[in-house]
Amino acid sequence: MAPKENYKNRIELLQGTLDMLILQTLQWGAQHGYAISQAIRANSGDVLQVETGSLYPALHRLERQKWVKSEWRQTESNQRAKYYQITAAGKQQLASNRSRWAQMVAAIGGVLEAEPE
Repeated sequence: MAPKENYKNRIELLQGTLDMLILQTLQWGAQHGYAISQAIRANSGDVLQVETGSLYPALHRLERQKWVKSEWRQTESNQRAKYYQITAAGKQQLASNRSRWAQMVAAIGGVLEAEPE
């Protein structure tokens, strides 16, 4: 595989993983961007921290793909924020992503647990 293809695959894997985490978070209800990033951080035991520079491009990409929809609302602190909600297509995509993720985890686990021949 050419170096450029390796880089592209790495970016797609990272984007796909972030997309899956965002969609999973939105399964719990509509949220604004900051709440999404905090939910990912909290539910990962503070291991995964999604920076603004990654989160909002991912949310915009998911919206373009019709996997999420958004609307402006007032937050609990009475500020205006864009809230994102998963769509039916997003739920289907999440199911597909979760299935692929499970296959990837099993495949990696198989390699890590293999005994030398």
